[in-house]
Amino acid sequence: MTDSEIEITADLVHDLLQEQHPDLAGLAIREVAGGWDNKQWRLGDELAVRMPRTERAPDLQRKECRWLPVLAPRLPLPIPNPVRTGEPSTRFPRPWAIMTWVPGEPLDYTSISRGDHAADTLAGFLRALHREAPAEAPTGSDRGAHPKKYTDGFDHFFQAVVPSGIADEVRAVWDGAVAAPDWEGPRVWVHGDLHPANVVVSDGTLSGVIDFGGMFAGDPAWDLAAAWVVLPAGAASRFFDVYALADEATIRRARGLAALKSLFLMLMGQNGDRGLPGGKPTWGPAGRAALDRVLRCGLMQTR
Repeated sequence: MTDSEIEITADLVHDLLQEQHPDLAGLAIREVAGGWDNKQWRLGDELAVRMPRTERAPDLQRKECRWLPVLAPRLPLPIPNPVRTGEPSTRFPRPWAIMTWVPGEPLDYTSISRGDHAADTLAGFLRALHREAPAEAPTGSDRGAHPKKYTDGFDHFFQAVVPSGIADEVRAVWDGAVAAPDWEGPRVWVHGDLHPANVVVSDGTLSGVIDFGGMFAGDPAWDLAAAWVVLPAGAASRFFDVYALADEATIRRARGLAALKSLFLMLMGQNGDRGLPGGKPTWGPAGRAALDRVLRCGLMQTR
């Protein structure tokens, strides 16, 4: 998943800043753990340097730099916003970016203790985000379509991580999503990748949303899956009541996608435990907890 030929160090980041943004080069540089497509360094207290580490990362970063300034003013939670751009050079042959820092701790390293507040906050955020997107808005690449398009991926995750004791229940949730009608509304803005590593928490509740590299215009069910993947047990019903824009078919698709995302998190956690490239040890427990929430909260309980 990563390009091991380019070693991204604090010295490299400092040198690039000195060359291209010397007024920022005196700020403290601290590496931030995690990151999939980008390696991230905190710059001072209010900024972050994002350095692409995969082949697809520059395109995702360009998309963020194009659209986040459009979305940020209308969103009720902080999100990363581009401040400066870095040009490819002999030292680092890819574009890079300086973004605003979103304070808080990623949810895969902490927990939400104020469930009702978090449900209200997430619902308000997604109501503000899920507005009709312009014709030139990006489409999804590896996500965004109806769940039936992802059955092969679901089957792979299912076989890799689902305990036999709950296999029938998990399969039933997925089959319900596959059988649900297509999204027939307008293409709305969708974050597309809401999971515990992409939301941050302060004071026991959601305080920010990060990593918009997967954003697209399409079916909001991809974000509504966060009712189970992000929020604590028992919060999904309140979330959907406050969001108030999802019909039964959309909730069925969202619940199936929540199962899919949960299994992916579990697999990445399993890979992390085994020391495999791209593995994320903290994602495994988060994924299993999310799957338990999906199974405990039936469709009718969410409305």
